[in-house]
Amino acid sequence: MSSKSRNPKARRPSVARTGTAEAGEYRIETGTATLVRDSLSADGWTLEVNGVPSSHIDALDPQRLDFEYMRWIASLVEHHGFSSPSLSRSSNGKLRALHLGGGACTLARYFSSVYPDARQVVVELDGKLAELVRDWFDLPRAPLLRIRVGEARAVTETLSENSRDLVVRDVFAGAVTPRPLTTRQFTEHVRRVLAPGGLYVVNCGDTRDLTMAKREAATIGEIFPHTSIIADPAMLKGRRYGNVVIAGSDIPLGDDPGLARELLGGGVPAQVWTDERVRAFCRDAKPLSDDEA
Repeated sequence: MSSKSRNPKARRPSVARTGTAEAGEYRIETGTATLVRDSLSADGWTLEVNGVPSSHIDALDPQRLDFEYMRWIASLVEHHGFSSPSLSRSSNGKLRALHLGGGACTLARYFSSVYPDARQVVVELDGKLAELVRDWFDLPRAPLLRIRVGEARAVTETLSENSRDLVVRDVFAGAVTPRPLTTRQFTEHVRRVLAPGGLYVVNCGDTRDLTMAKREAATIGEIFPHTSIIADPAMLKGRRYGNVVIAGSDIPLGDDPGLARELLGGGVPAQVWTDERVRAFCRDAKPLSDDEA
């Protein structure tokens, strides 16, 4: 069973409102959304999009992250040093996050709890799904959390230089990320949008051969001078299908011993690789390009 985040700096709300969530299947613009009540928690919900689990959310506890990869992302972000003094001057000390892929806005809701002054934008392709999620889960309102309906790459390309401290890509069409969101050209747009010291994190779903994870790592490593990977050992050894979290920054990341200890303590213990090991992992992989997208 999943454990909750143990971030000592986090401030938990005593009570959160629950919204209007009701179990059932709902028509959305891209197919169907199914809301399933968590059998282990009266306040937990799983959102499935076209039959594929997309998000888990606890209506009363925004800091409960049941999906392991989300906990890995949260840990990496927190250990990257996103405290007020480390944020760019243009942000006025407030974390500015862009989430590409909405789902139930689980991570955005989490960061709103951990960083109460954060300013976040969630980009969601399906306008009806965005509307339902707002109704179901009583998300923080603008300017703290805005949901922008649109295609993730098109929105990213419109954003100003140095306008975000964190970009999280968690976009799937079925079981794969749309190719235009994986390429070198797209990653260049992300780096342009990030402020100095910013962090780009992607959730890569891959098969046992790890071909896509290697190519994504090679792509991010071509654009960013520092990279990191987080995944469970079985995944990294090519024993199963699963999630690989890949990150890039213009400053070192993933080398905090506290991060490694925290990742080992989760429901699914994970490893963190820093830049040298990531580059060895993907050294024979070809970066992805729009030419083949």
